[in-house]
Amino acid sequence: MQKITHQIHSFDGFALDLTRGCLLREGVEIKLRPQTFETLKFLVENSGRLISKDELIKAVWPEWNASDNQLARCLSEVRQALGDDEQHYIKTVPRRGYIFDAQGSEDNTTKTGHVYREQIEGVKVVIEEEAYEQGESLRARSLSQPDILPAHLHRWRPNPKVFAITALGVVLLSVVAYFLFSSRPKRVESTAKQPQTIAVLPFKPMNQTSQDEFLELGMADALITKLSNLRQIVVRPTSAVRKYTALEQDPVAAGRELKVASVLEGSVQRLDDRIRVTVQLVSVEDGSPLWAEKFDEKFANIFAVQDSISEKIAERLALKLTGEDMRRLTKRYTDNVEAYQLYLKGRYFWEMRTEEAMKKSVEYFEQAIQIDPNYALAYAGIAHSYTALRARGYVPPLEGAQKMKEAVTKALEMDDNLAEAHTAMGTYKITEFDWPGAEREFKRAIELDPNYPTAHLWYGFFLEGMGRQDENIAERKRALELDPLNFEINASLGSAYFHAGQYDKAIEQESKALELNPNFQAAHQYLGQIYLTKGMYVEAISEFQKAWNKGSLGHAYGVSGRRAEAQKTLAELIETSKHRYISPLDIARIYAGLDEKDQAFQWLEKAYQERVTYLMLLKVDEDFSSLHSDPRFQNLLQRVGLAP
Repeated sequence: MQKITHQIHSFDGFALDLTRGCLLREGVEIKLRPQTFETLKFLVENSGRLISKDELIKAVWPEWNASDNQLARCLSEVRQALGDDEQHYIKTVPRRGYIFDAQGSEDNTTKTGHVYREQIEGVKVVIEEEAYEQGESLRARSLSQPDILPAHLHRWRPNPKVFAITALGVVLLSVVAYFLFSSRPKRVESTAKQPQTIAVLPFKPMNQTSQDEFLELGMADALITKLSNLRQIVVRPTSAVRKYTALEQDPVAAGRELKVASVLEGSVQRLDDRIRVTVQLVSVEDGSPLWAEKFDEKFANIFAVQDSISEKIAERLALKLTGEDMRRLTKRYTDNVEAYQLYLKGRYFWEMRTEEAMKKSVEYFEQAIQIDPNYALAYAGIAHSYTALRARGYVPPLEGAQKMKEAVTKALEMDDNLAEAHTAMGTYKITEFDWPGAEREFKRAIELDPNYPTAHLWYGFFLEGMGRQDENIAERKRALELDPLNFEINASLGSAYFHAGQYDKAIEQESKALELNPNFQAAHQYLGQIYLTKGMYVEAISEFQKAWNKGSLGHAYGVSGRRAEAQKTLAELIETSKHRYISPLDIARIYAGLDEKDQAFQWLEKAYQERVTYLMLLKVDEDFSSLHSDPRFQNLLQRVGLAP
């Protein structure tokens, strides 16, 4: 009989068991990732000593040049496990490193029992039998699992030698299996029921002092664009992952929020004419690494690095790629690094979605085109920027439509297989009231990229205006499957339910959108419309006030009998229109609420002349239901192309 030694470091109710590889607090295990445990172990073993960042990285990742971000994540997880927000245990010494500072003790406890050891080609096998008092039967136990054996098995007392030989045989088989299969990279196997899903998180800086937000988000955006060309995989869009920029971000937690099977995280640093990149593909199910690699190349070779990463991801996800798939995966939209950097800046500001940021994005896209006049993606970026600027009233509609047309026409001339460009062309066709043309473009975009959520979102918007609400709901649901955390898509599904007459579902869906973002104005707007239709005027007015939509607010005041407030809101809008663009549809809406039909039609006519996008919803817009019996309304529907 031999003794097994358990080495345990104890401090303040915590026990770090080095033998079992676990952290316990008052006997309860706290789950840690392997790298996080190694970080804590090294700090505890060197308690009271200043440890530099480089020393800690080499200790935890001896065979891997890990980034500062990876270390920061481990330290964050250790502090979370210890409840060390105030740095009582792990103290950061600025510019120098870390000190573990806790009064602790080291225990070497022993267990007496039969121990059998065998060495098999470098793999040590240890089989332990724990003896119990009063002749209690031997039980097979796990260090971390409760005793779950049936009672009749507890009476069985094995012969130690037979037990050891049998266990050794099992281990031998395990070793053979290990050497047969461990050399193969772990893959995520796709099934018919569960399609491949992946999120590419914004890259982190290797060194916080040399952060480049354009490059960090741009690397993720470029890989998302490449991987989205494959139909066998669903990639969360850049808008969905943009928020995961924190240095201590847990990729597994992000993956669970985004409802994906795997996550790619990485770090990047540019030093003069060189670029260093580290990437790791992680399984969301268990946090295990599927693949990791590092690159150190000239910055001019950044496109080759992106190609290599994309190919490796496809390989590790066990995707069966055809020659055409490989061509799409490695497709480059420019070979000019300077143009590419300007495009990254354009995408960065486009994703911010504010008026100022979107106008700045146009400037960067235009600069990229000046350097590379054949940059189709940059033209598509301009078209999408003007689509949003125009729809939100940030530019006059006719000016915005012309800019959209010029940019998207150029994009399609250069690359007719861009789903983004066909989606933008569909939105332009809406401004022309060309409904067959718009539907054709949206369908073409979805045919080219079935996993492009924006195409499904806009096609749903089109179907909503056409009164095809069942199809509208289906498209919005598909968009939501592809981008489940998108505020706009969540809110738009509520709008689809509303126009289908499913008011309770609509309210429930808008509530979900507001859970994601309590200040999202579109969700408040849609909720206000639902309440107004149900005759819940107080609730409707409250929601319109939160949406900052004076047109809908004034209309609600009018139909609820609060004429003075409606007229005041109307006067404010008309005065504002003298200084900046106000949609004529908003003013027409208030006049309709006040039942002043002549004025309402006057402003509706102005909206028609300006080709206001939201005229597409004219025949399903409840705010104008009081005008339906007027011949002038039927005439307007005829000219817009929406008459039955």
